[in-house]
Amino acid sequence: MLKKFFMNLLSSFVGAWIALVLFGVVAVIVCVGVAARMGDSSETPSVKKHSVMVLDLKGVIEEAEAGSDMDFSDIVMSGGKIDRPLVLSELVSGIREGKNDKSVEALYIKCEGVRAGVSTLRSLREEIESFRKSGKRVYAYSDSYSQADYYVATAADSIFLNAAGAVDIRGIGGTVEYLKGLFDKIGVTFQVFKVGTFKSAVEPYIMTQMSEPARMQLDTLYGNIWKEIRTAMAQSRKMKEGEINRMASEEFTVMRDASWALGHKLVDRVVYQRQMDDIIGKIVDKEGKDVNFVDVATMAARASWGRDYTSKKQIAVLYASGEIAESERAGIYCEKLVPEIVKLADDDNIKGLVMRVNSPGGSVFGSEQIAEALAYFKSKKKPFAVSMGDYAASGGYWISADADRIFASPLTITGSIGIFGLVPNVGNLLGKIGVSPQGVYTNPEADFPNPYHDMTPAQSEAMQRGIEEGYDKFIARVAKGRKMKEARVRQIAEGRVWDGSTALRLGLVDQLGSLQDAIDWVAGKCDMKGNHGVACYPQYEPGFWDLLSGSLNTELGEVMAQYGVDRPEAVLIRYALDIVGREPVQARMIPVRVRL
Repeated sequence: MLKKFFMNLLSSFVGAWIALVLFGVVAVIVCVGVAARMGDSSETPSVKKHSVMVLDLKGVIEEAEAGSDMDFSDIVMSGGKIDRPLVLSELVSGIREGKNDKSVEALYIKCEGVRAGVSTLRSLREEIESFRKSGKRVYAYSDSYSQADYYVATAADSIFLNAAGAVDIRGIGGTVEYLKGLFDKIGVTFQVFKVGTFKSAVEPYIMTQMSEPARMQLDTLYGNIWKEIRTAMAQSRKMKEGEINRMASEEFTVMRDASWALGHKLVDRVVYQRQMDDIIGKIVDKEGKDVNFVDVATMAARASWGRDYTSKKQIAVLYASGEIAESERAGIYCEKLVPEIVKLADDDNIKGLVMRVNSPGGSVFGSEQIAEALAYFKSKKKPFAVSMGDYAASGGYWISADADRIFASPLTITGSIGIFGLVPNVGNLLGKIGVSPQGVYTNPEADFPNPYHDMTPAQSEAMQRGIEEGYDKFIARVAKGRKMKEARVRQIAEGRVWDGSTALRLGLVDQLGSLQDAIDWVAGKCDMKGNHGVACYPQYEPGFWDLLSGSLNTELGEVMAQYGVDRPEAVLIRYALDIVGREPVQARMIPVRVRL
């Protein structure tokens, strides 16, 4: 007995010691990474005459720069990777600066596996086309082109492919993970309340497969987006649109070799990477080793765009990116964004506002708080436009609907006008682990809603009534903002998502255009076109994790692997917990992401 006691005590000490060592190892790695970043005194490449600007397309592209609020649990979720993402606003600003700088003679795009929404990629591609049309050469190279890489690369004058590489053209699609089977296993059920035939955001929690309305709307959406993408690629490569589509349907191009891609005009030359510097050098009449390469970030740092905070004639660009929620860890935290909007409204230097929306929606309460703050901004008689990014759906459309003018990309996913309620019942889950919740209430409805048991008929009726009233408010907001009859809004609502081009035809947006188009429109309304500053809000404040060097990623990943942390399982568990912890009433689109 005594021996068993000491063995248990010893095992406890060992477990605590291992945990302490793990924490210490990670802490040391973090400190080393911070020191490396802060101590890096390497000089920024200078922009000399006959320079070539380099766009390194690798990893995720975010809308705007934002400080990270990661903690150690986030590190676990990411598998130890904390790469700084590329930033669309920085890429666009840098390419534009390079176009206007006489020292920059060409753009070299290195395609290494970019991951971004289709509208984001289109925005980047448009900027590259503008650079090329200025008379400067654009070359693209990849060891092997993903479809997203290739879509961007087709804006170049010439496309180069590694002799051992391939070009992947496969069409587009998206996957929705249906989680009912998982929740059945752990003993969690959901009570659903919604309005709208197409409001399918609740389906993954209560079904094992996609409904026909959900499948139909996504099939139409993807078809429209793919047509836009393949048309752009075909026109740039001087091919027929049907040929691109045939390749996607029949050829499995990723399994074809480089010579096949060359023979079918997908690329212009097949070369090895070591040859590219000399090829680029010929543009500026230099040997490859003598070419002065300067990256897009360096060019962006030279531009004043987005940083004119002292200007007395400011147009504010307000970024609203991510899911709308009432918790501080969300992408769009209403309690932070609302005061920001009010501050912009009260600032006499702010003459107009463009809100850049990239959101699939979220909390109805949070959406309404933001919409009310924007109404306050408009009460100051300042013009207000919305520029939609990859998504501006459901709650994302709620906060956009009252803008004076709405701009969208043809590839924007918008609409999804509808709301739903999702109330979990975790009673069976708690029973499996031996927990028996017992409650005492002064009134029959004091526990409404209670996550430990299903609602009573009266509670369910009240919940559905609240959802329907919320939907009516959403319809009324859209009708007022879009100057449409409510009956017409109801016809195109029902929770259905639309691509930007269709949304224009339906009257949900006013114009297909870029963020810059929206800024120019607001400037025109302020009678100061060409005589204004642009400032981005909220102002970027780097967080602790932003100081870490890229080399930290591999080290953290190795530590996690050593201690058996499995990323896919961690991500799935956290996703399930996030669902249970959300506010019950949501204006959010079906959680699908387009794979390009």
